[in-house]
Amino acid sequence: MSIIPSARADGALYWQVQARRNIGVRSLFLVVLAFLIAYAVLFPGLFTVSGFAKFTQSWFPLALVAMAQAILMLTGGISLAIGATVSLGAVIAATTMAGPLGVPGGAAAVALAGLGIGAATGFIVVRLRLPAIVVTLAGSFIIGGAALLVLPRPGGAVPAWLSDLLAGDTPAAFVLLMAIVLLWKLYLATPLGLSLYAAGENPVGAYRSGVPVDAARVAAYAISGLLSTGAGLFVAAQTGSGDPVIGNAFTLNSIAAAVLGGIGFLGGQGTMRGALAGSLLLSLMISVMFFLGFTPVAQYVAQGLIIIGAVAIPQFRKVQQ
Repeated sequence: MSIIPSARADGALYWQVQARRNIGVRSLFLVVLAFLIAYAVLFPGLFTVSGFAKFTQSWFPLALVAMAQAILMLTGGISLAIGATVSLGAVIAATTMAGPLGVPGGAAAVALAGLGIGAATGFIVVRLRLPAIVVTLAGSFIIGGAALLVLPRPGGAVPAWLSDLLAGDTPAAFVLLMAIVLLWKLYLATPLGLSLYAAGENPVGAYRSGVPVDAARVAAYAISGLLSTGAGLFVAAQTGSGDPVIGNAFTLNSIAAAVLGGIGFLGGQGTMRGALAGSLLLSLMISVMFFLGFTPVAQYVAQGLIIIGAVAIPQFRKVQQ
C-alpha cells in the first residue's frame, strides 16, 4: 500500500522538475511556433513529404551540433572545436566510404574519430584542470589541421545511394533525429546520465556525495565529439563530397542555439529539448528571411535582434517575479 503513494509522489516530483526546467524556454517555444506558421504560409510545400524532408535535412546538422554543445554546457563546459570536428567528420566520410572500407567502415571511422577526440579533450579538461574554452580553442586548430591533412581541398565522394537515403525525398533525417532523442532519454537514465546535471550544477557537492563527476564530464565530451562528426557525415552526404572547412560556421551557431534554448553557461541549467528548439528557431529564421527576400546584411541583423529578444524575455520575467 505504501508503494503506490510513493510512486505517485515520485511522478509528481518528476513533472514538477520538468515544468521548472521549461520555464526559461516557454517563450522560445512560442517564437518557434510563430516562425513555423510563417514558414508554412510562405512555403506550403512544407506539408508534402518531399518538402518536410528537405526542411528537416537543412535543420538536422544544426540540431546535432546544438545537442553536442548543450551536453557540454550542462556540465559547465563549452567547445570551440565543434565546427572543426564537423569538418573532420565530413572529410573522413568522403575519403573512406567510397573506398575499400565501404559505408560501414567509413561510418565506424567517423564515429571513432568523434569519440576519440571528444574523450581526449574531456580527459585534458577534467584531469589537468584546464579551462575548457582554452583547450577546445587549441583543439579547433589541431582538428582543423587534421581535416586539411586528410583532404587538402574539397573533394572525395560519398556513395550516391547513401546521399539519396539521407538527403533525398524521404524524411530519413527526421527519423534519425527522433532516434537520437530517444537514445538521449535512455542515456539520462544511466548512472552517467543521472550525474550530468549534478556535475554542472554543484560538482563539489556531487563529488562528495559519490557522484562520478569526472567520468560524467569525460563521457559528455566523448558524446559531443560523436554528435559533431556525425553531423559532418550528414553534411558530406548532402553535398556528395567532403570539404575541410565546411563546418566552421557550426561552432558559433551551436552556442547560439544552446543559449537560445535556455542552456546556462555555468552548468546544470536547461534541457536538451530547449537546445533543439533553439536550433529549430535558427533554421526557421534563415528559411523565412530567405523567402521574404532579406539581404544577407538584414538577415544577420534580424537574427541578432531575435536572439537577444528570445533570451531577454525570460530574464525580464524573472526580474518582475
